Amino acid sequence: MAFGWGIVGTGDIAHRFAADLAHAPGAHIAAVHSRSAERVEAFREKFGVDRAYTDLDALLADSTVDAVYLATPNALHAKQALRAIAAGKPVLVEKPLALSSADAERIEKASLARGVFVMEAMWTRFLPAVRRAKAKIAAGDIGSVTAIRADLSYIREETAGSRFFDAQGGGALFDLGVYPISLTLHLLGPPASVSGRWRAAYSGVDRSAEIKLHYDGATAELSCGFDRAGENSFLIEGTGGTLRLKAPFLKAQRLTHYPGTSRAGSPEEGGSLSKILDRLSIGGRKIEKRPFPGGGLQFEAIAVMEAIRQGRAGSELMPLADSKAVLSIIEKVLSQSPSA
Repeated sequence: MAFGWGIVGTGDIAHRFAADLAHAPGAHIAAVHSRSAERVEAFREKFGVDRAYTDLDALLADSTVDAVYLATPNALHAKQALRAIAAGKPVLVEKPLALSSADAERIEKASLARGVFVMEAMWTRFLPAVRRAKAKIAAGDIGSVTAIRADLSYIREETAGSRFFDAQGGGALFDLGVYPISLTLHLLGPPASVSGRWRAAYSGVDRSAEIKLHYDGATAELSCGFDRAGENSFLIEGTGGTLRLKAPFLKAQRLTHYPGTSRAGSPEEGGSLSKILDRLSIGGRKIEKRPFPGGGLQFEAIAVMEAIRQGRAGSELMPLADSKAVLSIIEKVLSQSPSA
């Protein structure tokens, strides 16, 4: 059955989503919106979109649009999501869902009140390799999880007008940190406590950050930054083995299972993720490849389409409660004074 997407925004992530819809059976782009007439027309021509709008309300009123994908700057997400809900349009909101847990709460309440589907576009959760890791943990293949270690860092120069360093919605935590935090919550649930630190860029937003999530019997040590090229791996240690999502884990296509009791030690003892893995036995190591066409955004799109067709107002795999929890964790870290 055909499913019409309305894409709001014409930046890089909107282009990637549009391209990946070719791998989502039944999906097509019904309409696109941008405040720039030139940009919206170029996007329409590139992807063969039927209708192009410079007025958001006009797109939201378009009956051929079955769901909206918000691919706009972070500072616009909450306001536009609430407009979509008010118009009765199911909406997939690019990460972060909002810039505060309070705004995320407003979105959730509006979604429940109107019975309108809303989900944050945390696409990594829907990848085949990640779903396989979740299943292996649930099956006890690595015993009880004792530690998660992850880093997601890419060098970004702080230049004038850079969205990464914008005082309204920029920063490493909103751009990168949401991935390891959200994935940890997906695997372990909400933590008992949170600690962390961050370092400021010239604009005042966070250039880099370290986050520690404390669980009963487990600890997650996560980091992100614009100040380095990171290893970008995701390591899950258990009492009976270790799982590794190949870098960059946010679009992982391979899962490695290292059997046996982990000997990784503390981060001070272990150093980088690659050094930790060097100390793990490779005997019996199992590599599972989970390749996919395109960039991987099609999996979240397929999940949204299925949920909407089933009349659901939210996603079981990416609930709004988790989106709120991620923002609360970020708020906790950023509430500390920046480190030198």
